[in-house]
Amino acid sequence: MEIYRTGRLTVEKREVTLPNGEKKERVVIHPGGAVAILPVEGDDCYLLRQYRYAIDDYIFEAPAGTIDEGEEPSETAYRELIEETGMKAETFRPMGWIYSSPGYTDERIWLYLARGLSPCSDYEKDDDEVIEVVRVPVADLRPMIADGRIVDAKTICLICRCLE
Repeated sequence: MEIYRTGRLTVEKREVTLPNGEKKERVVIHPGGAVAILPVEGDDCYLLRQYRYAIDDYIFEAPAGTIDEGEEPSETAYRELIEETGMKAETFRPMGWIYSSPGYTDERIWLYLARGLSPCSDYEKDDDEVIEVVRVPVADLRPMIADGRIVDAKTICLICRCLE
């Protein structure tokens, strides 16, 4: 049973049967898909220092965004990189996908490594985003995860996939 719907987000309450046969009532959030991109240039990459209202704080995260209806994840990655960083990439290497939080949502986030960066203004930043683009040495990424400067799960997964 649908509880709530707005834009791309749907909240559903349903009865599920667990592998052991037990029936439980659960809420599942369906936000649609998303992408996250690690733009790398030489020994550096670009992260966002972005304000997130849900936590009322700024965090470091990779450029990311939601997949529009009818859009392929690679198209979203191209668009979102430009919107959020003002740069386009010559190449996008798919790095698989992750579930963001499978305990309550079916959201998948497709991961991309972007290289061959150059300035581009084909798309404007969304008007509700408070973003600062920050150039970070790639060598600093793992220490930033270890010491808690990077706490965004999709960004941590993306770094782990891209920098093996």
